[in-house]
Amino acid sequence: MERRAINPWSWQDSFGFVQANEITGAQKVLYCSGQTSVDENGTPLHEGDMAGQAGKALDNLEVVLKDAGMDLSNVVRLTIYTTDVDATIANFGAVAPRLAPIKAAQTLIGVARLAFPPLMIEIEATAVA
Repeated sequence: MERRAINPWSWQDSFGFVQANEITGAQKVLYCSGQTSVDENGTPLHEGDMAGQAGKALDNLEVVLKDAGMDLSNVVRLTIYTTDVDATIANFGAVAPRLAPIKAAQTLIGVARLAFPPLMIEIEATAVA
């Protein structure tokens, strides 16, 4: 698999994402459901803690990827849904070091609520290998 970042501008570099990823020669594509801050039984964790929820959602994404024989380096696209855009941006430093090396195309979307009221962030991914 070959990945080529498409960046007609450079402003996104300071945010750790790319405008697009061109993928050629991929053998498989994994479309992941949105991952949230829940335990193995689906019980929400870290109520009221955006940084904690973002970290746990990313942990859960890594578990799904590992089960498919992949890891974060395979992620080419992230969609992040949040009930509080400002809090997400303010707390993104909690997960930014884990996401920065992958240079995924990313979208951040503010929503009224997620599936369970205590949840504040959901991370959806597309991965290729």
